[in-house]
Amino acid sequence: MVTIILFAPLIGALIAGFGHRAIGDKGAQYLTTGLLFLAALLSWAVFFTLPGETQHIQVLRWIESGTLAADWSIRLDRLTAIMLIVVTTVSSLVHLYSIGYMADDPQFRGESYRPRFFAYLSFFTFAMLTLVTADNLLQMFFGWEGVGVASYLLIGFYYKKPSANAAAIKAFVVNRVGDFGFALGIFGLYYMTDSVRFDDIFAAAPSLAQESLHFLWRDWNAANLLAFLLFIGAMGKSAQLFLHTWLPDAMEGPTPVSALIHAATMVTAGVFMVSRLSPLMEMAPDTKAFIVVIGSLTAFVAATIGLVQNDIKRVIAYSTMSQLGYMFVAAGVGVYSVAMFHLLTHAFFKAMLFLGAGSVIHGMHHEQDMRHYGGLRHKMPMTFWAMLIGTLAITGVGIPLTTIGFAGFLSKDAIIESAFAAGNGGFAFWMLVIAAAFTAFYSWRLMFLTFWGSPRGDRHTHEHAHESPMVMLLPLGVLALGAIFSGMVWYGQFFGDHEKLNAFFNIPAHHAEAAEAGDAGAQAGEEPSAEAEAHAVPQGAIYMAPDNDVLSRAHEAPAWAKVSPFAAMLLGFLVAFWFYILNPSLPGALARNQPVLYRFLLNKWYFDEAYDFLFVRPAKWIGCVLWKLGDGKIIDGFLNGVAMELVPWLTRLAGRAQTGFVFTYAFAMVLGVVALVTLMIVLGG
Repeated sequence: MVTIILFAPLIGALIAGFGHRAIGDKGAQYLTTGLLFLAALLSWAVFFTLPGETQHIQVLRWIESGTLAADWSIRLDRLTAIMLIVVTTVSSLVHLYSIGYMADDPQFRGESYRPRFFAYLSFFTFAMLTLVTADNLLQMFFGWEGVGVASYLLIGFYYKKPSANAAAIKAFVVNRVGDFGFALGIFGLYYMTDSVRFDDIFAAAPSLAQESLHFLWRDWNAANLLAFLLFIGAMGKSAQLFLHTWLPDAMEGPTPVSALIHAATMVTAGVFMVSRLSPLMEMAPDTKAFIVVIGSLTAFVAATIGLVQNDIKRVIAYSTMSQLGYMFVAAGVGVYSVAMFHLLTHAFFKAMLFLGAGSVIHGMHHEQDMRHYGGLRHKMPMTFWAMLIGTLAITGVGIPLTTIGFAGFLSKDAIIESAFAAGNGGFAFWMLVIAAAFTAFYSWRLMFLTFWGSPRGDRHTHEHAHESPMVMLLPLGVLALGAIFSGMVWYGQFFGDHEKLNAFFNIPAHHAEAAEAGDAGAQAGEEPSAEAEAHAVPQGAIYMAPDNDVLSRAHEAPAWAKVSPFAAMLLGFLVAFWFYILNPSLPGALARNQPVLYRFLLNKWYFDEAYDFLFVRPAKWIGCVLWKLGDGKIIDGFLNGVAMELVPWLTRLAGRAQTGFVFTYAFAMVLGVVALVTLMIVLGG
């Protein structure tokens, strides 16, 4: 069953990409969409019928070279099952939505573009499934790079637009920076453990915490260094601060691409990777602290930028970046189940927000500036209700101090409570609370500018605005169910007591007791018991360190800490209501009164300008020097000039030696023999 889930998208991609002439454009759409729905149904079946123990399903023998052995096999556990339903559900709904959205794209009039688009979508899904089902680091890296290639193709799908081509290249290059760190981490783990299999690495993780590894100018703790290098890869793929600049530009791709890649699947690969490698991460406290800092700063910075953006897709893109920061904070404090909880709920409401934005763009004839919207709730009632549900979910609307609320209310609050428990109300906690207030403000700003007020912008566009076809609205309805109920349904399994958590993720119930017994025995000089040895290898889909009791402390957090995110959400909503409903002239006046701050946020903290000055311009200058001096003057000028003079002269000389007389050639042979004999005598041979 899992093999069908993995390879069904690949089959669809190959047939749609190379056989669309035989099955036609519609055949390519329906085939790829049907195969994705099949994969989604099977994924849900796997999720609900998953046995307790981890399964290893070998597909084929892949790489064997010396001590390096990497089979292509599927690792099936709870972590894999969660990612299977996220990837296949969102991808299948995006495929269905794209049938309507890409029906008559003005970018490709008269061209057969749809088979190519659906083939790219299916290929991306296959690569993502390869990543999440991997049983070793090489297989994961194959899927990791596969989604990078697919995202390049999809972001640059509008190849006639220079901005789309530039965005695709930017995404590819920035991700290569992170992937270089990921590759170094894989090399280091193989060097230290002589294996790339997850089980071998997990078993060696405690010993890595006691060893050193020389890298660059000094020795480092091996576990901390390798975990840090792997996290650099996660920073690039999941658009964390400093490697985030590709994400907003990636909105140049079609809106279904934004929903698939940049809301629910590819950008969550980093969170999944950190959670998958939790046994190693738990042995690297310095790296975990770094993850918390980066995650909290990412959540805050992205939320501040989202406050002033005017492109509807860019607002949601920065929202994605901010929510990913929340997930990494949860992983950094050691509650990987909560990180995966928010990953699951976020997939539903963020995909719905992107698809809802696509519905607005489709109905407004591809206008994306929210300043040209207004009053659209009467023109697009179904889209309005879908985006309203998504907004209630992302802002965290629910009943405080209960488990009743929209999906984001429960998962985001679980992260904030965990951050409070881990840091006793420190830096990460307050960054996330402030980010929650900003999230509510820019989310409701988007809703008010789009669906309330009087129509703005082109009058003709507003008069002809229309609701999207049912093939686009149906996915919104399905995702709305997830945005409403997913948090309440799975709250106990992801953030409940240890008993529910252990059962859901197959964590041995006596893991902590066995580990403590082993530590006590070691201090007494005793040999480890069979039970201690059995539990020395981290078990289950995620690893819960015996000394990490953040989960229990989070449930016991004071009421004011638990209510803080709800209060922040309420504050953000009230300010947005005041700015854009009660006093619409206030935002413009505030921007004029604070021009420096407004431009700072509008220009995204000037990260792009700084990188252009520090990296892009020097790289272009070096390239120009090598081109003009190296290639132009040295190679084309000097070397080619010498060659053009020397080669003809040598040719003429060689031509004169060809006299056609036998005695000339015999004389040359004698001279050669004399030269060889002389050389041997001189060299003592």
